[in-house]
This record gives sequence, structure tokens and C-alpha cells, in this order.
Amino acid sequence: MSQVKESIAVDVPVGTAYDQWTQFESFPQFMDGVVTIEQRSETLTHWKTRISGVEREFDAEITEQIPDTKVAWVSVGGDTEQAGLVTFRPLDPSHTEVTLRMDFDPEGMAENLGDKLGFVDRQVKGDLRRFKHFIENRGEATGAWRGRI
Repeated sequence: MSQVKESIAVDVPVGTAYDQWTQFESFPQFMDGVVTIEQRSETLTHWKTRISGVEREFDAEITEQIPDTKVAWVSVGGDTEQAGLVTFRPLDPSHTEVTLRMDFDPEGMAENLGDKLGFVDRQVKGDLRRFKHFIENRGEATGAWRGRI
């Protein structure tokens, strides 16, 4: 199992950053490689990804969600094994630190080589930079889900 952890400061209040992150179906707008995400229930999402020509579909279950604090998930069923946690920490009333940690199991020679060469680290850094750009340019979230899991 491999792990990646990256953080970024975004120039929006913690509630805005958190609210946008709960809009999973908007992830393809700032996450490279994510084709679609369907929210199937409060705790279940279905992902379609295409990274370096490798297409995957899998379900992810939200295992913990605390407004303005964190969202945790784990893949369920299928071939893809991953778990993740995103946390939100207010730096001041208008700035937030977003930290994303992912644990994943690379499959096959290409994914293992990509992992060793730091591809996933660069992917996560880029996704966080694009999230920062996306939410700062909007200034407000596209929606919100404030429930607890």
C-alpha cells in the first residue's frame, strides 16, 4: 500500500472550502483523470477514472464526514483499493488549509512504476492547485451538504 499526503492554503473560509468538497459530482472540473462521479446515496459515490490510458470504475463509501472538519472514504467492491481523508483547518476567517491523504494499492507494472516515479504525488498536488483555483475564482461553493456521517 502506498500513501500520498499534500496540503494547500485556499483563500476562502473553511465553510466554503468544505461545502465545495462535498459536491463530488463537480470533481471532474478540477481533478485530472476523474471522468465522472455519481452520488448514489449520502454515503456512496460511483467513480469513473482515466489516468494514463487506464480506465477504472469503482464505488467509494464515505465512512466519516464532519462539517468544516473532514471527509473520509474507502473504495468498496471492484479491483481498486484506496482510502482517503481530506481535512479542513481554518487559518483565519478567510483562509483554509486543505490536506488530502490517500492510501492506495497500485496495480500492475505501469501503476507501480508511476507510483515509484512520484506520479500520484504530482497528480494530487495538481488536483489541489486546481481546486484552489476553482473555489477562489468562484468565491462560493456550487452547493453544500452539511450532514454528519
